[in-house]
Amino acid sequence: MPGRRRRTEAILRPAGVRHGLARVLSKRGLCSRSDAEKLIRAGRVLLDGRVVRDPEFPTCVDAAQIVIDGAQTDSVAPRHLVLNKPRGLVTTVRDERGRDTVYRCFDGADLGWIAPVGRLDKASEGLLLFTNDPQWAARITDPETGPSKTYHVQVDRVPDASTLAAMREGVRDGDESLRATSAVLLRAGAKHAWLEIVLDEGRNRQIRRLLAAFDIGVLRLVRVAIGPLALGELPKGQWRELSAGEIAALGGG
Repeated sequence: MPGRRRRTEAILRPAGVRHGLARVLSKRGLCSRSDAEKLIRAGRVLLDGRVVRDPEFPTCVDAAQIVIDGAQTDSVAPRHLVLNKPRGLVTTVRDERGRDTVYRCFDGADLGWIAPVGRLDKASEGLLLFTNDPQWAARITDPETGPSKTYHVQVDRVPDASTLAAMREGVRDGDESLRATSAVLLRAGAKHAWLEIVLDEGRNRQIRRLLAAFDIGVLRLVRVAIGPLALGELPKGQWRELSAGEIAALGGG
């Protein structure tokens, strides 16, 4: 009997380049991998005419016929968007506390499934990328090879040169080491200042935690660039498609 089962599985598993079914749904830009796993386990996905409940079932990337909730699916065109995120929106699809999310900015646009590339917290604003291409997103967020992120930060006092140097040297926050690749003073008033801070990796609330280590409070935090892509004059709450050149410059298409 084990031999017969192995032969049956070999017939069911398609030839060619294969990934787990959930990953194939994600690669085709249909939904996130976690959402795909839920759909598959719920029996809502047909693969080549039959229900498959195993998210890791080997699936041909290009040739498999996939039906979700009775609707035939095809690979969708890759989308790469930039949004000027307003302050006060949370970076999530659904918020359990009922707060407004960044998806409010896409109301009325027929974009299909898109996901944020990284995050900006509720109090932060500025450049936020979205895509339905998980591989491209992974290249952007990779802490080793992904592009740097540039922020303009309004703070509640004017740091001196030694404090800025210490930010570049880094500090310990619990088990983590926090540092800025670059930290420079842009302009200063009597009590407040604007800093430009560049990070080469993204940690949760990294800039706020780094500045708090020096008793500096954040008044505004705006991401103005990711690698070579600058926010520019894009109005608050508005979005646009990236050009082919911008997509390639950030991490290929």
